[in-house]
Amino acid sequence: MTKTVALLDYGSGNLHSAHRALIRAGADVTVTADPEIALTADGLVVPGVGAFAACMTGLRSVRGERIIGKRLAGGRPVLGICVGMQILFERGVEFGVETDGCAEWPGTVERLHAPVLPHMGWNTVQAPADSILFAGMDPDTRFYFVHSYAAQKWEWTSDGTIAPAKLTWAEHGTQFLAAVENGPLSATQFHPEKSGDAGAQLLRNWVNSL
Repeated sequence: MTKTVALLDYGSGNLHSAHRALIRAGADVTVTADPEIALTADGLVVPGVGAFAACMTGLRSVRGERIIGKRLAGGRPVLGICVGMQILFERGVEFGVETDGCAEWPGTVERLHAPVLPHMGWNTVQAPADSILFAGMDPDTRFYFVHSYAAQKWEWTSDGTIAPAKLTWAEHGTQFLAAVENGPLSATQFHPEKSGDAGAQLLRNWVNSL
């Protein structure tokens, strides 16, 4: 049975290419800001490009943070992409300005410490052996990145309420989180919809897990 995926339209994100890539992955895709559709689909994809603060403003305008929270409370899968990954953390800091994120994960998204920014182009990642997103892929598989900010460490809450996550790392000047798989919540810092066959395989792996 074909899985339904809602692609959240909140004014930020490459919706056209993400839509095509998810269809290629075998999903029945609806681009929407309708809370009912976003809540009831088998999977929800949260894209994002640009600045952390602007993405959070757009997300809140459609109550996207509530949609994400409600889905996760019910164990329903969510996939964040690029800034759609970053906003899942507690906060983002850009140009000295701190912005609250969705706080699904602890930690701060900060500027990469690298000689050349943005980090733009193809890069390999170090995925855990039991990853669902990267299942069946070679270690030298490359994905397409374009960003200057990222979460650079994984933090745990003081009461230890966050389940152990599968962490995938990449390096550009410094090590940063390229992907996280944490129960129903997954995210990639790179753009799978721009990553050719590798990105298509990752999205297919996610859709098949719904």
